[in-house]
Amino acid sequence: MMNSSQARSLGWAAVLAICFALVVVLSFKVHAVKSEVLLAERQLIALERETLLLETEFETRSSQRQLAEWNTVEFGYAAPRAGQFLDGERQLASLGEVRGPGAPSPIRLARAETADGEATAAAPEAPMRSPVSGAAVTLASAGGEKDAGAVFTQAFGDFLIEASPIRPARAEVLRSPKAAAAPGTGE
Repeated sequence: MMNSSQARSLGWAAVLAICFALVVVLSFKVHAVKSEVLLAERQLIALERETLLLETEFETRSSQRQLAEWNTVEFGYAAPRAGQFLDGERQLASLGEVRGPGAPSPIRLARAETADGEATAAAPEAPMRSPVSGAAVTLASAGGEKDAGAVFTQAFGDFLIEASPIRPARAEVLRSPKAAAAPGTGE
């Protein structure tokens, strides 16, 4: 049997163990809340930096006229000219590479004047070919009578149908077991 002092000391030990467990659980919760607060503070700092960057970008783009004026008047900046780098067209042409054997000829655009006096691009008689594979290439604009908006709408609709997770239901005719067993009976 246990006397009252032993029961009392055992009770106090149990109360202390429960209090210690509660303190440990509470400290874990405090640390979890602290880490959430630190994460929120880091996100706030990142958002403040992004806001500052965007404000600077906005102010810079809104004052393009002032910047252009400063560049020309105050600093004397100007866009580079070809004469600063090359003596002329011949020097520029000398920088080009010699075409290798079997290389496709350079693409040239032909223009013809119509009866109206407007210059238009000549229609090619032969189909266009890929310079890499040599396969015939057809342009989307030359494919038919549809306008570009209709072609885009059709292509975008097809894309949405392909990308949709919802598929149309497939209805199938259920056969009776007799018809499945004997297909030639006509039932």
